[in-house]
Amino acid sequence: MNRLDPYEPMFSALCTELGFCLHEKGQVKVVDALPKGLDAAVRAVLQAEGHYEPAASGDLKRGIRDCIKANLPA
Repeated sequence: MNRLDPYEPMFSALCTELGFCLHEKGQVKVVDALPKGLDAAVRAVLQAEGHYEPAASGDLKRGIRDCIKANLPA
């Protein structure tokens, strides 16, 4: 079992709902950021996709945050 397997539903939702289809390296960065909080995970998603985080809209960040929160493994 891969350590990313429990997070597959979360990454699938990020891809299908928001268009953030992260490669494996990006997924690892997001999982590593999760213990630091949801905001850190949002920054990791944006960085993995090559977005400049301070320039991202509040609505985009909120959407990513809500998607991650709703799809975290139990």
